[in-house]
Amino acid sequence: MIELGLTRVSRLLQQTPLSWKAIHIAGTNGKGSISAYLSHLLAAGGVRCGRFTSPHLIDRWDCITIGGSVVQESLFRQIEDQVKLRDRTLGIGASEFEVLTATAFEIFNHERIEVGVVEVGMGGRLDATNILNNVLVSVIAKIGMDHQAFLGSTIQEIAGEKAGILKPGVPCVVDGTNTPAVIETLTSRIQELGIAASFVSPENADDQLPPLSRAFHTLDLEPHQQENLCCAVSALRLALSKLRPEKDVFSLLPHIADVTWPGRLHNINIQPLVDRAEPVLLDGAHNVQSAEVLGRYVDHRLRPRGGPVTWVLAASSGKDLAGVFASIIRPGDNVATAEFGPVDGMPWVKPTNAAELASSVRSIQGIGQVESFEGDLIPAINWASQTARGKSLVIAGSLYLVSDVLRLLRNVQQ
Repeated sequence: MIELGLTRVSRLLQQTPLSWKAIHIAGTNGKGSISAYLSHLLAAGGVRCGRFTSPHLIDRWDCITIGGSVVQESLFRQIEDQVKLRDRTLGIGASEFEVLTATAFEIFNHERIEVGVVEVGMGGRLDATNILNNVLVSVIAKIGMDHQAFLGSTIQEIAGEKAGILKPGVPCVVDGTNTPAVIETLTSRIQELGIAASFVSPENADDQLPPLSRAFHTLDLEPHQQENLCCAVSALRLALSKLRPEKDVFSLLPHIADVTWPGRLHNINIQPLVDRAEPVLLDGAHNVQSAEVLGRYVDHRLRPRGGPVTWVLAASSGKDLAGVFASIIRPGDNVATAEFGPVDGMPWVKPTNAAELASSVRSIQGIGQVESFEGDLIPAINWASQTARGKSLVIAGSLYLVSDVLRLLRNVQQ
C-alpha cells in the first residue's frame, strides 16, 4: 500500500542520526541514470558512496549499493529485521517503502559512507526519503505526468510536489529541458527559498560544462542521456566543491564510459531462454515520456536495419497505454503482450491483463501480428523471437517486466 507522509519514517529513524551527507534526486524520468552517474563518479573521485534507488531490479536489496556493489543480502536482512522489529514495537505501522528507506539509511550508517545518493520514490514533498536533513545538493530531473492520483492532475501540481525536496540553504540542479510550465513552477519555489539554482541542458553545455560537451560526442550518447549527464556532472561539481575542493571534476569524465544502468536501452543475449542469437533491446519505459525516448532510439538505431520491429510488452495496471504505445509502435510491427509476476515487497503492483493489452494494441492502425500470453513469460518471448526471425526485438513497457526477464536469465545461468 502507498502511504505518503514523513511521520512514520521519522519515528522509525528518530534514534538514528544520519552520519552521512546526501544528494537527493527527484523527477519522473532520469532519476536512476543520474544516480548511477553520480555514485560512479563520486567513487572515482575517492568518495565512499552509497546509492538508494527504487524499485529494485531483481532482488529487493539490489536497490542499495555501497561503493558500486549491491549490499550483501545477509546485511540487508539483518538491518531490515531490526527496522521491522522497531516498527512493531513502537506500533508505527510503516509502509513497505518506509521500512525499505529506513533500512537503506541504516545500512549507509553501518557502512560509514560519506555520501548517499538517494532517489525519491514518489513525488518528493511527502516521500519517505525527504527526511534527509544534511543534503549537499538537490537535483530535479525531467518531470512529466506521473502518479496523478497522489501528486495532482496537472503538470504544475506534480512539479510542485517534486519541488518539495528543495531546502533552504541547499543549492539545486534542474534539468533545463523541462517544459516551460515545469520550469516556471520550479523557479517560483526556488525564488521563495532564495537558493542557488543551476538550470542545465546539453544545448548550454558549451558555456556551462565545456569538457562535458566534448564528452557527448566521444561517448555517442542519446539526447536524454546527455540531459541526465548534465544534471549529474553539475551536481557533482557542487558536491565536490564541499567534499574535495582540490579535485578537478572534469578529470573524472573518462569514468562515464564505465557506467551501466541495467534495463535502460540495455542490449542483452536471451539465447539461454530461447533460440535467438541476435541481441535484444530491454528497456523499462513505462510512461509517455520514457516511451518517447525509447521510440526515438528504436526509430534511429533499429528501424534503419530493415523490417518491422517485434515487441514483448507488459504494463502496470492503470498506465496510459495509448500514450505509451503511440510513441513506440509503428505500422507493421508485431507485438506479444505479456504479464509480469508478483513484485517482491510491493504487493499492490499488478500487471494489466495481457488480453486487455492486446486489445489496445490491435486498435493501432496497420499493426502486424498480435498475440497475448497470460502467466508464463517464456512463451511470449519465444513467439516474439520466432516472429522477429532475426530482426529487431524489443522487450519494454514496465520495469517489472525487465526484472522478470533478468531474473529468468540469472536463474538459467546459475
